[in-house]
Amino acid sequence: MSVRELVVLGTASQVPTRHRNHNGYVLLWDGRGILFDPGEGTQRQMLRAGVAAHDLDRICVTHFHGDHSLGLAGVIQRINLDQVPHPVTAHYPASGQHFFERLRYATAYRETVQLTEAPVAADGPLAVTEDFTLDARRLSHPVESYGYRITEPDGRRILPEKLAEHGIKGPDVGRIQRDGSLNGVTLDDVSEVRRGQRFAFVMDTRLCDGVHALADGADMLVIESTFLDEDARLATDHGHLTAGQAAAVARDAGVRHLVLTHFSQRYSDPAAFERQARAAGFDGELSIAQDLMRVPVPKRT
Repeated sequence: MSVRELVVLGTASQVPTRHRNHNGYVLLWDGRGILFDPGEGTQRQMLRAGVAAHDLDRICVTHFHGDHSLGLAGVIQRINLDQVPHPVTAHYPASGQHFFERLRYATAYRETVQLTEAPVAADGPLAVTEDFTLDARRLSHPVESYGYRITEPDGRRILPEKLAEHGIKGPDVGRIQRDGSLNGVTLDDVSEVRRGQRFAFVMDTRLCDGVHALADGADMLVIESTFLDEDARLATDHGHLTAGQAAAVARDAGVRHLVLTHFSQRYSDPAAFERQARAAGFDGELSIAQDLMRVPVPKRT
């Protein structure tokens, strides 16, 4: 049975708190796993969340600030310690190559796994698989930062009423799906396009074109909301978003499920982020991320 869900490992901005670990997010997608932004403590949070090193196929780092990357050393060593049987690919800003190398070889260990380094140097596709396309877009932060987007290929949805109208049933249903036509009836006559799912991951950034491009039409948008709206100037100065700004992006992009995360330790009331997101006019599904939360990707429409 396929599973598509976000596992939240940590939600704190800059420093951890008693209730929030540094960043870490795993997207489980039909037996594949993508780890985003492993901050300190990620390896332990994976254990607590029931995510194994064997679940990981890719690691995507948005930028090389410590709360988004210092957990890389432990995760990479755990992948090798557990002898993950498949290759793992790591994506990260190319300008941070020296940081990645330092973290990858922070201490001595035995390398047993093929870890492919695939740095990001420009907007565009990073990988195309049978299941999805992985894209990156440049964000606006004091250091080079990229957001990521997963896009599933479009499929087709068979329409039972159209099959009945054309008298197609039993084994013939499989034949028309396989061959594209049957006795003058085309697959288009008995089906419609089923749009592939879209997932976007946006961390430390000001508002910019990349944010909007990543969020466009996303079924799930995971996005930072470090500050509340009353601290918008601080957000801009430090290269971050407010709850209202993030929600307005989701509203305008037609996002179905918005996940707000990466909260400054200055705020003690998580409900304030929800109030400001709703005040900005976002009326879709909304989650205020908490450590160890699991959030299903919305079902296809």
